[in-house]
Amino acid sequence: MKKYILLTLALSSLLYAQDADGKKVFETYCWGCHHQTAVAFGPPFSEIASKRTQDEIEAYIIDPKAMYKAFGYKRTVMTELKLNDKERKAIAKYILSYKGK
Repeated sequence: MKKYILLTLALSSLLYAQDADGKKVFETYCWGCHHQTAVAFGPPFSEIASKRTQDEIEAYIIDPKAMYKAFGYKRTVMTELKLNDKERKAIAKYILSYKGK
């Protein structure tokens, strides 16, 4: 029984470790230009969350140069981030957590 519990705990921690953490992605890639609720170089996450869906946020992260006109921006200075699917979904979810803040 102990082996089963230990195996379950080990597998759970492995699966948890593989999930991307939106806050860590933010701190690694986004913090230099964006803040959660204050204007920095780029718009705050609270503003982005009030205007965009998860799919729109992910699309902009993938290819900002192709999306900025569709969003009504005159230009974009956002760099193209090379995030994997889990990181991109995690940061989009993290951004949306600031909706209404």
